[in-house]
Amino acid sequence: AEARSRRRHPFEGILPNLTRRYRETESQMVREELARYLGVRPCPECQGTRLNRAARHVFVADRTLPQLTALTVGRALEFLGALNLAGWRGEVAARIVRGVIERLRFLADVGLDYLTLDRNAETLSGGESQRIRLASQVGSGLTGVMYILDEPSIGLHQRDNRRLLATLKQLRDLGNTVIVVEHDEEAIREADHVIDLGPGAGAHGGHLVAQGTPREIAASPASITGQYLSGKRRIEIPGLRTAADPARQIKILGAHGNNLARISVDIPLGLFTCVTGVSGSGKSTLIVDTLFGHAAARLQGARVEAAPCDGIEGLEQLFAAVPESRARGYDAGRFSFNVRGGRCEACQGDGVIRVEMHFLPDVYVPCDVCRGKRYNRETLEIRYRGKNIHEVLEMTVEEAARFFQNVPAASGKLQTLADVGLSYMRLGQSATTLSGGEAQRVKLARELAKRATGRTLYILDEPTTGLHFHDVEQLLHVLMRLRDEGNTVVVIEHNLDVIKTADWVIDLGPEGG
Repeated sequence: AEARSRRRHPFEGILPNLTRRYRETESQMVREELARYLGVRPCPECQGTRLNRAARHVFVADRTLPQLTALTVGRALEFLGALNLAGWRGEVAARIVRGVIERLRFLADVGLDYLTLDRNAETLSGGESQRIRLASQVGSGLTGVMYILDEPSIGLHQRDNRRLLATLKQLRDLGNTVIVVEHDEEAIREADHVIDLGPGAGAHGGHLVAQGTPREIAASPASITGQYLSGKRRIEIPGLRTAADPARQIKILGAHGNNLARISVDIPLGLFTCVTGVSGSGKSTLIVDTLFGHAAARLQGARVEAAPCDGIEGLEQLFAAVPESRARGYDAGRFSFNVRGGRCEACQGDGVIRVEMHFLPDVYVPCDVCRGKRYNRETLEIRYRGKNIHEVLEMTVEEAARFFQNVPAASGKLQTLADVGLSYMRLGQSATTLSGGEAQRVKLARELAKRATGRTLYILDEPTTGLHFHDVEQLLHVLMRLRDEGNTVVVIEHNLDVIKTADWVIDLGPEGG
């Protein structure tokens, strides 16, 4: 019998093992897999207040510090405005209270009165973070400063948008220069000077189409923006709306996640439903955290922590190649830069090498072996109609649609990408370089390219983010196409053009928080 040797060594334990692997791995896929076993719980000692025992027992009037920080900005303003401390306490508090009220008012003026004071910064959206920084700048009273903002109106209701514009004008009136990248019609009309780039996107853009006052932009025949401002082009209200069938509905019963007050909502199946309301009114909690959470868990077995509700009814209705390449023995995987075989192993298909810089951000340089082409020499020798895989991936969707017009499997998918307004995008463009709106439209195009089932539930959270009027019109055509195939489309949106084209509207409120 063969000799066997045994060696004993201590095992670090399951939890320490998972924690160490999550902390040390550089693979995003491994990190996402391990994240499924992570959870966040309030600290048992401070109950999530982050204060020690002594600090938790400090009172302002009849409220403790944790109770004060749990208030929204709006409620905190009301509380401090009515605060009346007697004697020396009032004298000490007067200047402090006045300063706190001033800062809270700046936050309210940029539409953030629904945020609680103890809100974790990591949970804020990009627009909310940008507006907090904007509020701090207004409070600083600086002059002669140039402010550059990238779509600050993202996620804002029309009422909150007017507050934001008033704040921007206040910055301007202090003697500052305010430059805003924006698609919002109201912001464009309120500007002193407008610079319109185009005329199209990607390879079709990059030119100065018009500049001047909003009135001059509207009078420019070459400006697509001007055509929408002047009313020559508009997103029309549908002439015919599809009525809801009471027998085909998803019913959300007693939703009470976050600020939802045990509301019950009906969402018609097979229609285009729009969920509206002021910022912080509970739209995402209702649709993303509650509806999507329970639907993903029930229909797909996903491990998602859904927001609480008494029940959801109606979900069960949603069930109901080249000669030379062959000669070399190359399959489709050979032309993917994500797997071994055809890719350049020096850069692992990235086309660039990361150079770690101590105390500075990493620098990326083109790969010396493949010269940024991602593939090895043997793979690049294979050509289809005179072009290798690198040259094909450098094409825009529009160019590729013409190149592959006689290949049905490719031309159909490329046409779908063009239909959602992505004709300017390169085929080999990295997913990490896509904007939120582009990534959402790529997913839409993928769904449209599938064989229609007529039983799919689509949930979109503000899909018009970063879209021009013309792009919004194209997006609406796509959403209507999904609906006309019998699918259910639920959209969270502030855009009035989207709201007016919906078959069914759910409005939450009346306020945020």
